[in-house]
Amino acid sequence: MEFMQIIVGNMKNFTYIVGDSKTRNGFIIDPSYDIDKVITAVRKLDLNIKYIFNTHSHWDHTIGNKEAVQRTGGQICAHESAPTNKDRSLKDKEVIKLDSLTIRIMHTPGHTPDGICYLLSDKTDTKKNYLFTGDTLFVGGCGRTDLPGGSNEDMYNSLVKIMREMPDKLIVYPGHDYGPTKRSKMGIEKENNYTLEERTKDEFLKFMLN
Repeated sequence: MEFMQIIVGNMKNFTYIVGDSKTRNGFIIDPSYDIDKVITAVRKLDLNIKYIFNTHSHWDHTIGNKEAVQRTGGQICAHESAPTNKDRSLKDKEVIKLDSLTIRIMHTPGHTPDGICYLLSDKTDTKKNYLFTGDTLFVGGCGRTDLPGGSNEDMYNSLVKIMREMPDKLIVYPGHDYGPTKRSKMGIEKENNYTLEERTKDEFLKFMLN
């Protein structure tokens, strides 16, 4: 698998480039700032971009969509409820296959109603799986819920009911470089991320209001 994690913009956003090593088909996750930097990386990896995936509709994750499409020909993919322009609407639990790569869609609202995570597996390396969490889960934290469309109740379901149930070995790649490391493992987050502590729904809601 071809892979690159790129820090872009002054908000420490991550843009990801992923591709199949043999066919050279690939995709971009959250093109936002510094599109020249991203396209240069795509060309360096010699990838044919088929999809442009958005984790959610906030402008700092989607502002580069239009130019990314113009320069790669990829299709914009976002959750069906996302208010942004898209070529393909994604549903929870939908599966997209791209050669050796399999991308599973996980609807994880809370930061935004249309928030999704992408669970990636590669049949050429079955020992590793990857989760691109956008602004649902950071290394050591989670996305804020006080912006329009944010919901503490939805975030509880996404973090406690979905994230905590994920395998410990899952490699976590967040939407921003806000933590002590640029990536993590789900087991480490379960142990150290205060937003993933086991709580009842009432306890979580009180916690988020503090």
